[in-house]
This record gives sequence, C-alpha cells and structure tokens, in this order.
Amino acid sequence: MNSEKTFFGHPRGLATLFFTEFWERFSYYGMRALLVLFLVDSIETGGFGLDDKSANAIYGLYTMFVYLLALPGGWLADRFFGLQKAVWYGGIIIACGHFSMAIPTEEFFFIGLILIVIGTGLLKPNISSIVGGLYKDDEPARRDAGFSIFYMGINLGAVVAPLITGYLGESINWHLGFAAAGVGMLLGVIQYRVSSKSLGNIGAKPEGFDPANEKQIGFRKRVKLGLFGFLALLMLLVLLTTFGFLNIDVVSVAEVAFYVVAAVLVLFFAAIFLFGGLNKDEKKKIWAIAILLIFSAVFWSGFEQAGSSLNLFAERYTDRFIGGWEMPASFLQSINPTFIIILSPVFGWFWIQLAKRNLNPSIPLKFAFGLIFLGLGFATMIIASYVLLSADKVLPTWLLITYFLHTTGELFLSPVGLSAVTKLAPKRLVGQMMGAWFMSVAFGNLIAGLVAGEFDKNAIAENPSLLPEIFQFITIFIVGAGIIALIITPLIRKLTGNVH
Repeated sequence: MNSEKTFFGHPRGLATLFFTEFWERFSYYGMRALLVLFLVDSIETGGFGLDDKSANAIYGLYTMFVYLLALPGGWLADRFFGLQKAVWYGGIIIACGHFSMAIPTEEFFFIGLILIVIGTGLLKPNISSIVGGLYKDDEPARRDAGFSIFYMGINLGAVVAPLITGYLGESINWHLGFAAAGVGMLLGVIQYRVSSKSLGNIGAKPEGFDPANEKQIGFRKRVKLGLFGFLALLMLLVLLTTFGFLNIDVVSVAEVAFYVVAAVLVLFFAAIFLFGGLNKDEKKKIWAIAILLIFSAVFWSGFEQAGSSLNLFAERYTDRFIGGWEMPASFLQSINPTFIIILSPVFGWFWIQLAKRNLNPSIPLKFAFGLIFLGLGFATMIIASYVLLSADKVLPTWLLITYFLHTTGELFLSPVGLSAVTKLAPKRLVGQMMGAWFMSVAFGNLIAGLVAGEFDKNAIAENPSLLPEIFQFITIFIVGAGIIALIITPLIRKLTGNVH
C-alpha cells in the first residue's frame, strides 16, 4: 500500500501549487478590483483623480501585458530559470509590486504595476506546467482531474480577494487594500517555499541545460545582463515620467499598442503560412485557429469590462445599501468566480451527456454561443441603463444577471478555445499557437480598456442617454460576432475536419 501523502487523492505537490495559485490569484484579483476605482477617485480622497479614458487605458495596458509577458516568462523558465525558480522569483516580484503600490506616491504605484506584470509573466504560465508534470503520460484522466482542482484554487482566490481588499481599499484606505494583496502573495510565496520539496525534481532545472556547456553559460550571462538592463530602463522611464521630465499620454500609447498587437498577430500567421512548411490539411486548421482567435479577441474585449466599465457602473450607478451599510463596489467582482465554481461542474456534466448522445456542439458553435451569451449580458445592461433615466440608481440585480450570462459565455468559449488550439495545431507548432491564443486574449484586454474609456462620467452626466447607447453598440458588436460565428460554422467545421 502506498503511504505517500496525497491531496484529495492526487500528488502532494498539487497542494503546494493549489495554495500558491490561490494566493497569487488573491493578489491579482484583489488589486484588479480596486485599480480603476482608485485611478478615477479624487485626489482629495486618496485617488489619482484621472479621467475615465486615461484610467481605463492604464487598465487595458496593464491586463494586456499580464498576458503578453506569459510568453517570454515561459521561454525564460525553459531556457534559464527552470519552472520552480520561475514561480519562486515571480511570486517574490509580484509581492514587491503590491507593496510598492501600497506606498502612496505616483512613482511607486507605477513601479508596482510593472513589477506585478513581470512577476505574473514568470509565475502564471510555469506553475501550470508544473501541475502537468506531476502526472504520468498514461494517466490523462487523473491529470484532467488535477487541473480541475487547481482551477478551483484560482477561482477561490478570485472570490475571496475583492471582499478583503475591496473593504480595506474602499472603506479605509486604497493603499491598505493594495498592501493586503501583497500580504496574500507573500503568504503564497512562504507556503510555496516551505512545501516545495513535494514537487521533487519537476521543473527544478531548465530543460536541456548543461552546466559544462560554455555556450549555454555565456547565453545565460547575456540574458541575465539583458534582463537587468531592461528592468533598469523601465524603472528609469517610470521615474522620468512621474517627475515630469517625460510626458506620456497613456490613451495614445494604448491606441498605438492596438495597432502593434494587431500587426504582430497578422504577421505571425503570415509567417506561419509562408515559412511554416504546412501541408494542405495543416493550412486548413491554422486558418480555423486564426478565425477562432478573432472571435476570442472580441469575446475578451467584452468580458474584461468587468474590471473597468462594469466596475465603475457598480460604483456610480448601483444602489449598494444593505440596511444602513453601503457595500463596496468591488465586492461585486466576486460574482463571476462564484458562478464559475457553481457552473463548471454543471457544464462538465452537460458536455459528457451530450457527447453520449452524439450531440456535443462543434468548437465554432460553442464559440458562437459564448459570444451570444456575452452579448445578452450587455443587453441586460441596456435595460438597466434605461431604468437609470428615471431613477438615481439601480439594484445590483442587473449586474448579477449580467455576470451570470457572461460566466455562461466564458464556460462556452474559454476552456473550449484552449482545447481547440491544442487539438488543431500541428504538434511542432502547439507552443506557438498557444502563444497566439494568449496574444488574442491580451488584444481583447487592451480593446476592453479602450472601449471602457467611452463610459465617461462627465459626458454621461450631461447626456444620460449616452450610457444605453454605448451598451447598445457593445451588444450589437458582440452579438453580431456571435451570429457571424453561427453563419460560418459549417466553413470552420470543414476546415477543422469536424473536430470537437
């Protein structure tokens, strides 16, 4: 009988990674729930007093870089640090970032944001890789179950975080909320270090590194120097900007980034088609992935309104009084991960039952439904906005319904999208295609920040009908994308060979 300690019947290392991810997501979603609210809050009450366009542009750039830096973060772990050290260093950098934001000065705030982005880029992709390494190749079902438990840690952290950081940040002091996020990550780092023996040698060293190979040693030294130089340049840029020596228009930066990321994605796929050595069948599947990534970017451009425009809607236009106590607006950021925890097992059961009856929807059909449910969530906000025309504030019920519909859309599209990329991409290109998927998510996050900038408080105060008009535009755009996905479903199924 095996006497080895387990975690819900899984390797003990899963517990280490579960709680590390719990605290990392606690720190991320705790800070994310406060970010835009803090940026637009007046200077007199502790905020930065930024206009809505600038605040949401910062939010869009921040969330975009969180996903983009997962690509070099994974590369550095594979070639330089090893997975375990990448998670360790990433957690420390994230904690430093949150504590930097807890210092009430502008320069430390933006330095903190940069540190969190860098740390997350190191930690996020590599901790998932270690989870996969806990299992043998011949136990795929057990691995899937392990990832389900790990995913629960992500959502539990996301549920708890806004309740703690939101209360501290909104009710007491913004920087105390940021500090609480840092404490959470620090607990995660300590827990990871204390229990890291349970991970064994999984990801302990970079793949293929030979300490006797002088070329590899030289390469590592050059990378280290390059990293330190890059970080020093970033910090210098932040300091020059915050002290007034440079004037950076974040809205313009976000708009330029939009075209840059779009161009990179187009050039990436052009290079794959021209120089990837694809056969006819592979080209069809790459075309299918490219189309799905467009729908992915559209989806995340709407879904990520949760932390920006919908967060501002909760703060400005929602009646949050329970008796004589006003609930912090950021509390409502816990709704989506709560619905994820409740609905994920239901969707898992649902797909299995449909598959047994040979009725499991195709990948493009699931994408279409994901977009349509997301659009229905914004249609709910159109109604809420019209109610606002004859009332000062609306009940939080409208946001509850919206987040329920958005979560349903997420469960149709997000896990299916990740799975589709691994199924459709040629084996030699899976890593690159996963990188392209995360770029589409980053692109969507950036668009979300730019779109949220249209929810300008002063403009809406002058013309209240502007609010439902903006929600109408978003609804038409997203539902329209869903309908297009429905229409071209036969084409995508033909390209994919009807892969489910």
